Amino acid sequence: MTTRKIALYPGTFDPITNGHFDIIERALNLFDEVIIAIAISVDKKPMFTLEERIQMTKKAIKGLQNVSVVGFDNLTVELAKEHKATILIRGLRAISDFEYELQLGYLNNSLDDSIETVYLMPKLKHAFISSSSVRNLLKFNAKTEHLLPKEVQKIIRSINKCTLR
Repeated sequence: MTTRKIALYPGTFDPITNGHFDIIERALNLFDEVIIAIAISVDKKPMFTLEERIQMTKKAIKGLQNVSVVGFDNLTVELAKEHKATILIRGLRAISDFEYELQLGYLNNSLDDSIETVYLMPKLKHAFISSSSVRNLLKFNAKTEHLLPKEVQKIIRSINKCTLR
């Protein structure tokens, strides 16, 4: 009997971008199941509520199999245990991400040495996309269609609160 490889992809996803979606698709090629874990992240002061981010993410992944979405406000390694995930997925866009992500990976492994962190890079065409750059564009009602899944773009435009912050 083989053990299913369950991966947890934690983040704020404020909002989910084409870069995130690319990482999810890549992870599905490597693991049996991917759980997208959306952090409340009060410290980061997200533009969108947890419920809005969950809704956007669910819409973005609607066509994918073996992917689910959960919200969380506890330690990532605790959430991984709850869902029997032994792998954490982290995205790397540039060298600037690497030091932070490496330290976070070591920290998580120090809390639970059965947890492995796998770092995935998005395709080059998505490597420059970050949620923070998308939020900045949204504040000025600028073009973001090329940065976000279509379903997410529709939700954001229907929320119509982006220019208020």
